[in-house]
Amino acid sequence: MTVNRAYESDVGFASHCAQAAGQLLLSLRAHPPQAVVGSPRELGKLADQRANRLIIDEISRRHPEDAILSEESTDDPGRLTASRVWIVDPLDGTREYTHPDRSDWAVHIALWQRGHGITAAAVAAPARGLVATNLNPHMPPEPPSETGRLRILVSATRPPAVAQAVAVALHADLIPMGSAGAKTLAVVSGSADAYLHAGGQWEWDSAAPVGVARGAHLHASRIDGSPLTYNQPDPYLPDLLICRPRIADTLLASLSQALQSTAMPL
Repeated sequence: MTVNRAYESDVGFASHCAQAAGQLLLSLRAHPPQAVVGSPRELGKLADQRANRLIIDEISRRHPEDAILSEESTDDPGRLTASRVWIVDPLDGTREYTHPDRSDWAVHIALWQRGHGITAAAVAAPARGLVATNLNPHMPPEPPSETGRLRILVSATRPPAVAQAVAVALHADLIPMGSAGAKTLAVVSGSADAYLHAGGQWEWDSAAPVGVARGAHLHASRIDGSPLTYNQPDPYLPDLLICRPRIADTLLASLSQALQSTAMPL
């Protein structure tokens, strides 16, 4: 993915929003209001709301003409005719966030532009002190697999059935992890080889991770190899494959065979 430097200020702004929301979330988790102490569910709801409000306020102040598609806001159909749409997940991995010892949650900020797709993307992993963008996706390198087997990241709560078939066919290891953003950063850093998801996601789950992955020259597509498209009337985008380019064809072929031979549900 070649990123036009004309978008550099948008990338910087996305990074700023992701980092600011991340700091808010860290502070809230460390010092929650008394009303939510002892209730992970209520803490997660409050965190989603506060991070969303911070991000929406920042975008509205800096780019008042832009549309916004956020997991935590009512969808505005006006975005379908807008030339610029920010796609936001203020807290991806809410369940993981509510566990103080977990770091696999993230903040996703992406900008979609008509005719260009995702032009700016930032994924922050606040509990790890990390933020990656599509202009600067480089992460601290991780050691390669000790076994030499492919390491495929899957949802910790909803691992897709098809992933098990792929793992068996390719002698790969499935590794559960929380946020889509956290899984993408793991592939970028080299601590995993692929991230496979099927069975349900939304545009805000993948827009920023996909932007960062493409900035790192990784493969990113639907699991049938078709393109990932954003700012659609229905923002449901159920499946995703992010991986190193050298194994993309192998993974896509294995996915196709698994789905066709067994009529396996996603």
